[in-house]
Amino acid sequence: MSVINVTAANFDEVISGDKKVLLDFFATWCGPCQMVSPIVDEIADEHPEYTVGKIDTDDEPELAAKFGVMSIPTLVVLQDKKLVSKTVGKHSKADILKLLEG
Repeated sequence: MSVINVTAANFDEVISGDKKVLLDFFATWCGPCQMVSPIVDEIADEHPEYTVGKIDTDDEPELAAKFGVMSIPTLVVLQDKKLVSKTVGKHSKADILKLLEG
């Protein structure tokens, strides 16, 4: 499954399924975000059991505020529309998968 570009308009639809949701809060100018982005893309392609979305904090400041995003990249995992975990900074693929599996 490919990565979904998440906006305020489609946010509720993206998180309403029965899958765990990984949200990558990023900005195009953010160096660490650019290092995490391909890892998030790989997870989306290799793990169809998860819904994976990216949220550009410059375009969607309301969504960033909703999740208390103060630094980017921030990764958020939701299940049943509830926050399961949240982490800030660059992480390995293995670490991101642990977040999803936990």
